[in-house]
Amino acid sequence: MYELKTKETDNSVIEFIENVESPKKREDAYQLLDIFTETTGYEAKMWGPSIIGFGAYHYKYESGHEGDAPLVGFSPRKAKISLYFAPGETKREELLKDFGKHTTGKGCVYINKVADIDVEVLKALITQSVTFLKEMYPNQ
Repeated sequence: MYELKTKETDNSVIEFIENVESPKKREDAYQLLDIFTETTGYEAKMWGPSIIGFGAYHYKYESGHEGDAPLVGFSPRKAKISLYFAPGETKREELLKDFGKHTTGKGCVYINKVADIDVEVLKALITQSVTFLKEMYPNQ
């Protein structure tokens, strides 16, 4: 049976951020922690060893694969900061046009630093993702 690596843990979010090597990335992580907490209303939790997640939902694919994931989250990685939103969400692309300097992956948006982006657009992306996932998985 496939074991999910990214599960909610009891590890300390603050301790994790304090261990981020780059002082600038650490500062950005605290700024993102405030923005995500304020926007979602959820307490930050560690998911796996390096993702700071907010809220949670249970998903089940047609293939039968299922699991739990944070509604939104971020990770201050060495190369870039990863922002996690609902994948395949249509309004995301529209919002990203005004987001600032970034690159994208399937469920991730990558930024170098918070100063490169429009924080109001970030808040809209967070809200949009949470709303979309709550509608898609209503029994949470």
